[in-house]
Amino acid sequence: MFEPRLLFIAAAFLFAGFVKGVIGLGLPTVSMGLLAVTMQPSHALAIVIVPAVVTNIWQTFVGPYLRDIMRRLWPLMVGTVIGIWLNAGMLTGPYTRYGTIVLGVLLVIYAIIGLNKFSFNVARSDEKWIGGIVGVMTGVVSAATGVQVIPSMPFMQSIGMEKDELVQALGVFFTVTTVALAFNLTSAGLLTAATAWPGVVAMAASFTGMFVGQAVRSRLQPETFRRWFLIAMIFLGLYLAGSAVYNIVR
Repeated sequence: MFEPRLLFIAAAFLFAGFVKGVIGLGLPTVSMGLLAVTMQPSHALAIVIVPAVVTNIWQTFVGPYLRDIMRRLWPLMVGTVIGIWLNAGMLTGPYTRYGTIVLGVLLVIYAIIGLNKFSFNVARSDEKWIGGIVGVMTGVVSAATGVQVIPSMPFMQSIGMEKDELVQALGVFFTVTTVALAFNLTSAGLLTAATAWPGVVAMAASFTGMFVGQAVRSRLQPETFRRWFLIAMIFLGLYLAGSAVYNIVR
């Protein structure tokens, strides 16, 4: 791992951590999008795993809602783990080169959903079977791209959780999915000692960015920052998808 690459990794996670500190989420999504500019999504995911697990474990246990979250979201989490297992071959199989295209498209979809504040309501009686289906879909997508927010995020926003409960639920869900992805990476030979040092750099930069983001949160208008951040994600997603398509057809 060359020093310029480490500097880029540190900068990417510093920004991703800052985003998470300001708006409470986005570290894996932002870091995956930025790292995919210079490497395959599978290699980027191997670096993202450690800081994602650590920050999400911290978020998991900050709040009193863990038991209720597990009771309501276990079908979503089980379905996601199954989907990740079913699509494990996308990391190293013949379709690996298409992962960047999918990642770019998902970043655009994620940003458009966020900008339009798209929402719908799922009845309490239906949330378990719908959650299982959404989980499998999320797992399949996540195994190929490392992005865990489509379609899980709209679903979790639709089941009527309180704000603090939703934040904790995101921590629980992302912890489970990230650990499942770590098993995929280990089986594929991508999570090795060679990724340890970049992972340490990424984790240190992530926490630094988070602390800075939390410190300036009161001075910024989070909604304004969130809007411009999502607009930037659209351009980043279009660039990733477009450049990947160009490299394939070239």
